[in-house]
Amino acid sequence: MLKIRFNKRVLIIFTALIGLPFFQGCTTQQNDIQKEFVVCTTNIIADAVRAVLPEDIEVVGLMGEGVDPHLYKAGHKDLEYLQHAKVIVENGLHLEGKMADVLVKLQRYKTVVRMSDGVEEFKLIKLSEGIYDPHIWFDVKLWSEAVEYMANEMIKIYPERKGEIQSNFEIFQKKLSKLNKSVREQMNTVDEKRRVLVTAHDAFSYFGKAYRTEVRGLQGISTQSEFGLKDVSDLVNYLVERKIPAVFVETSVSEKSIRAVVEGCEKRGHQVEIGGKLYSDALGGKDEEGNTYINMVSYNVVKITNALNSRGYE
Repeated sequence: MLKIRFNKRVLIIFTALIGLPFFQGCTTQQNDIQKEFVVCTTNIIADAVRAVLPEDIEVVGLMGEGVDPHLYKAGHKDLEYLQHAKVIVENGLHLEGKMADVLVKLQRYKTVVRMSDGVEEFKLIKLSEGIYDPHIWFDVKLWSEAVEYMANEMIKIYPERKGEIQSNFEIFQKKLSKLNKSVREQMNTVDEKRRVLVTAHDAFSYFGKAYRTEVRGLQGISTQSEFGLKDVSDLVNYLVERKIPAVFVETSVSEKSIRAVVEGCEKRGHQVEIGGKLYSDALGGKDEEGNTYINMVSYNVVKITNALNSRGYE
């Protein structure tokens, strides 16, 4: 168990603000050496932070593989890490839906870096007044801009490590530039009229905008939104009319909704394949193909292009 020395005043404030009981079993000896952590909400963010920071700075990702950040609630262990963090890195734009209030309160006495602050507002996909699509990492160029912002913020926090952080960022930036070019080239192998990405929830709009792909999600940008029979029916009609060959499930979202769409298409005489599972809001486990951001994006693009090129139109 993580050992933490609590500052009594901070602990009382922290508990009152978040509305949870005092942490239990977390006392430590006065002479114990205390660690500082850089705590990230999602493992996609943690991957970027690890790429930028020196290896000896410990990075903690709260949400592991297959976790849906829209629905995630911070547990006691998460709150322990957050209370002891030197800096907290979040996505922002309401991605961490159920954690949003906790993160807002923490910034009163913690340094909080938002990846989305690195993206100029006009580049964000606006959904309604003051509300933007949070899935910025699916445009690799935008994610590179977010990572650059985060790296500059880390230099402010660790000024003595500036050279290492800057060097690490430049190496990572080159990899991201290469990835962005590869994604564009691969998506261009799919005929434009079939370049349609249909998933359970609308996480891929930035991908669609960046790589000229039409995107449809049964649910909205958040998996908290509900879908009904009309949503299924409308999507079935669209797939049948366009003769789209494949739809995709997501590793962090239930397959139930998309399978209802597939069954609806079959009843209409149109065979739709499930083109595979895509990583959307979370990376995969350490032994999975999508275990890093670069591997995740690369894996997704291969799945998408293979499925959409799998059979011709009637």
